[in-house]
Amino acid sequence: MRRVIYALISLLLTACGSAWNDPYPAADRGRNILYSAFTDRPKHLDPVQSYSEDEITFTAQIYEPPLQYHYLKRPYTLVAATAEAVPRARYLDARGRVLPDGTDAAKIAFTDYVITLKPGIRYQPHPAFARNAAGDFSYHALSDKELAGIDALGDFAQRETRELTADDYVYGLKRLAHPRLHSPIFGLMNDYIVGLGDFATRLKAEKDKAWIDLRDKDLEGAQVLDRYRYRLRIKGKYPQFLYWLAMPFFAPMPWEADRFHSQPGMAAKNLTLDWYPIGTGPYMLTENNPNSRMVLERNPNFRQENYPCEGEHEDIEAGLTKDCGQALPFIDKVVFTREKEQIPYWNKFLQGYYDASGISSDAFDQAVQVSAGEVTLSDDMRKQGIVLTTSVSTSSFYMGFNWLDPLVGGVDPANAERTRKLRQAISIAIDQEEFISIFQNGRGVAAQGPIPPGIFGHREGAAGINPHMYDWTNGHARRKSIVEAKRLLGEAGWPNGRDARTGEPLVINLDTTATGVGAKARIDWLNKQFAKIDTQLVVRSTDYNRFQEKIRKGAVQLFYFGWNADYPDPENFMFLLHGKQGKVKQHGENAANYENPEFDSLFERMKAMESGPERLALIDRMTRILRHDAPWVWGFHPKDYTLRHAWLTNRKPTKVGNNTLKYQRIDPVLRAQRRAEWNRPVVWPIFVLVLVCAIAIWPAWRDYRRRETASAR
Repeated sequence: MRRVIYALISLLLTACGSAWNDPYPAADRGRNILYSAFTDRPKHLDPVQSYSEDEITFTAQIYEPPLQYHYLKRPYTLVAATAEAVPRARYLDARGRVLPDGTDAAKIAFTDYVITLKPGIRYQPHPAFARNAAGDFSYHALSDKELAGIDALGDFAQRETRELTADDYVYGLKRLAHPRLHSPIFGLMNDYIVGLGDFATRLKAEKDKAWIDLRDKDLEGAQVLDRYRYRLRIKGKYPQFLYWLAMPFFAPMPWEADRFHSQPGMAAKNLTLDWYPIGTGPYMLTENNPNSRMVLERNPNFRQENYPCEGEHEDIEAGLTKDCGQALPFIDKVVFTREKEQIPYWNKFLQGYYDASGISSDAFDQAVQVSAGEVTLSDDMRKQGIVLTTSVSTSSFYMGFNWLDPLVGGVDPANAERTRKLRQAISIAIDQEEFISIFQNGRGVAAQGPIPPGIFGHREGAAGINPHMYDWTNGHARRKSIVEAKRLLGEAGWPNGRDARTGEPLVINLDTTATGVGAKARIDWLNKQFAKIDTQLVVRSTDYNRFQEKIRKGAVQLFYFGWNADYPDPENFMFLLHGKQGKVKQHGENAANYENPEFDSLFERMKAMESGPERLALIDRMTRILRHDAPWVWGFHPKDYTLRHAWLTNRKPTKVGNNTLKYQRIDPVLRAQRRAEWNRPVVWPIFVLVLVCAIAIWPAWRDYRRRETASAR
């Protein structure tokens, strides 16, 4: 009995020195590892198919397009990644003759970009490059027997690398037209990259082949000039094309990897480029279990790149330039754990097991406090040394009116003034500031137009308000009153919410995919907003696929949508209202199907211009047209609130540049100390339990020993 008790006590004392709830292996303690989480599993990791925020968290760290965004500078600035420099545009006429800079965009038939790569850049180690003693590829002709024992990329014994070349970028771009890949940007790029559509047509004849070798197939718009140079040719003038060269769509793809992963039997084992990306970036994916855990590890072949030294004035004060000139990346390994629920995610962050976290609505009051409009950390967060970072996202959330609908739209010239005033009345009635306060915990800025802060063309102050929705009073924008909304509604022919001719009530339909408890609260709130102007709102909830079908067919009146910037240019927001992008007629991204000839004409001029005073004047005019026509209820630009522990540094929020892990730094020693402080085991209940058990069994054990002793005698 004594031995059992002593053993239990010894075990408890031994365990007191470590956290019993640590979710990570003991061997990883103290290592230079960043711990993060993801909620939705990535679907595509192939660069020509991937186009979601869940996926770019991984792809942006692995693939390297030729350009990237400067980590610290704002407004966002393009800089070289694998390229020697940001390429300059060379303009050509229809005969291929070079035109001078400043030529009218209407006279420019083509634009050439010649990209020169830095020599010596190498891919991550990969079995696709492995060769045998005879110089042949080791794994390019695998038999069923050889593949039988392979379940993951790590099961291949040989791994090699090779230098990045211009051929790889051209090969990767050709894959946009692959008949089996269905790249989401093919349609857009077909409008710009010369010959891409014809190239795709030629490839369709080979769609049944296991592997389509793209090396010997010529694409006019993408030509290799030599080992380190390639030329891209686009139609007309499109300055925003450079932004696309900072996205994984334009990352290199070695033909060896395409050939390797296209072998029969590979797809059945998830041995595909959609599962195992290959790149030259700072990290490589070494574990892919999207239902539970994904791991990035330092690419041992990563090129020399240094931490930036320039930034904004606030960056110096925040210590973001302390690592100026230091070699990247700083972190050796990044472990992503899937968390389907917010509560365990939040609790693990507070325990120090995740290094950073967003703030859910449920945890908002625990994390921050709002006083006189100022947002600060709560006392508990400050005691833990947690740091809060806020930034306005380059995103817009809005409620769209279907321009093709006879009640709220604007296609009928005879009815245009009436429907415009109806849209404006509804826009005034829906109090965005109240919505942000109630449902966003104050995390947002009421939109005055389509362009969010941080994007060229966005105006602040009195010059930036929507005069149809707001008044500028005492240095602040103040939403117009319900009295004004009712006046507009009456002028639209709906006094007191009833048709002036028939007396029928005004009924507006809203289509949405929102369901659940939170959605009900929002719908109830919306009903109250419409009730303020005596208007009935009918909410038609549906599943996502049905909703998308209604949008495609224009079978809606009102709907909620949002847009995150693909690149930091006003064209990326204004095109959402361009007539040629109409969802019903053109299958584009203009879900409201808005059309205005003057706006469309200005857009065609604006999109091809360099940012400057002339372009800004056009954007101002376009914005005035949109505010007057009100095709959207201008919603809000969300604010991102992120928390990090004191041991995680060099974090600057961005919604545009995504290859940010290489800049961040971890202090594993400080983290280990804090984790030990915050997760000390509470062992006294176990001591009490052992004592109670001992007391309970002591009489029986004593009687047993007495009988044994008596028997022995």
